[in-house]
Amino acid sequence: MKTRIAMIWGGKSVEHEVSVISGIQAYKAMDREKYELIPVYMTKGNEMYIGSGVGEIESYRDIPALIKTAQRVIMVCDNGRFYLTPYPKKLFGGANPVEFDLAFPVVHGTNVEDGALQGYLKTMGVPFVGPDVTASAISMDKYVTKAVLKEAGVPVLDSKVYNLADYRELDSLLDDIEEFVGYPVIVKPVNLGSSVGIGVANDRNELVSVVDEAFTYATRIMAEHAITNLREINCSVLGDENDAEASECEEPLNAGVILSYEDKYVNGGGKNGAKGSAKSGAASGGAKGSAGSGMANLSRKIPADITKKQRDEIREMAVKAFKALNCNGVSRIDFMIDEDDGSLYFNEINPIPGSLSFYLWESVGVPYTELLSRMVELALKRARQEESITYKFDTNILKTAKL
Repeated sequence: MKTRIAMIWGGKSVEHEVSVISGIQAYKAMDREKYELIPVYMTKGNEMYIGSGVGEIESYRDIPALIKTAQRVIMVCDNGRFYLTPYPKKLFGGANPVEFDLAFPVVHGTNVEDGALQGYLKTMGVPFVGPDVTASAISMDKYVTKAVLKEAGVPVLDSKVYNLADYRELDSLLDDIEEFVGYPVIVKPVNLGSSVGIGVANDRNELVSVVDEAFTYATRIMAEHAITNLREINCSVLGDENDAEASECEEPLNAGVILSYEDKYVNGGGKNGAKGSAKSGAASGGAKGSAGSGMANLSRKIPADITKKQRDEIREMAVKAFKALNCNGVSRIDFMIDEDDGSLYFNEINPIPGSLSFYLWESVGVPYTELLSRMVELALKRARQEESITYKFDTNILKTAKL
């Protein structure tokens, strides 16, 4: 009997559209011989819909029309079995609940990738693919991630966090950044990806602008030294906290500047994608053109033009960071090389990366379909392990409790 998987994308996030692309890529690449798939679209209001058009990228050119033809559902657990149940329920007739065994969130950003959706699934008792609640929450908080990895011996740049209370005293905030970091300084939202809200400042006027921009997207921002002579090298990791392996390394082109959201997902990062990337994106179900291929269409060098020693160090450090953060499934870890002195630093982790970084695994002989199957097996393994844990403690405390 096939495993029934609810594949979920979208959600209340500034990376909503990117998630739709990544999710449908994964949905198209899944092994239909092993799995029965139910595509689930989460709106920007976090309402769930299923239906024949939900798994087709063309349907998202007119989302209101898609929703009109789709069926809204809610998740229900009944005696250990999981259902996508039509909502609101009709008194007579209507669609039947759809049973599933496992959820596969392919989501990015706040409210979905940061432990919120994972916490909902955990509370419902639904087994799911990818990082658990704690790993998701930590990995999506750039500052906490650095604190954990610094303790684990992974090199990171020192940084400082500011909140809305600090923002109300803007001059003091700017003074503190200038004293703690100096220029050039990079400012970013603490809990967002896809380069949203990130900016570099070289003087106070620019600093005001980038701080304002970052606070547009988050209630907490982070400031750290901006490396001027920078090379960015990225590596993906597959596994869990016990056993994990690293992919090939990539070097995004134009890494000396911050790639914008449009660079990554709309413009495709330039005309020349990495060898095999555009082809792989199309084969995985992405729509034709730059936007349909998501992160797979970004211009990059695969493998990165680095020495064997650097490659080994980065791959080893990526696995170390992945395990320290207790991740699961596939993550992408971004590193920075300061070309002035050769120093290597962890930059950030994407617990559920754009396009699930499939292009980095194809480069080491792991086809996308196999990658997805291995992610599902990791989720099932975790579910089996959790079933062996005791969550009940018998006590008679309520029999004697008085208020």
